[in-house]
Amino acid sequence: MRTVTPLAVIFAGAGAITGFLLRPSDIFGHQLPLSVVLTRGSDLHGLNRFLIPLAERSFNEVVAGLILGAVLGVVVGALSSAP
Repeated sequence: MRTVTPLAVIFAGAGAITGFLLRPSDIFGHQLPLSVVLTRGSDLHGLNRFLIPLAERSFNEVVAGLILGAVLGVVVGALSSAP
């Protein structure tokens, strides 16, 4: 059980980074900055308000990567500590 938690944290971090790097782009091919993704676009004003759904989707993908990474880390940790 000692190796499960560190592996889950490491894999969760790797999953979150992967989700952030693979987040969707806008119609011009640019990805939103981390600050906009983490606030889910709440600080966007004017015409940039049209990017809020993209910011929300990007945030969801980062969280999905984090969760999938954590689950994978728990599984790998449990399998590696099995007798």
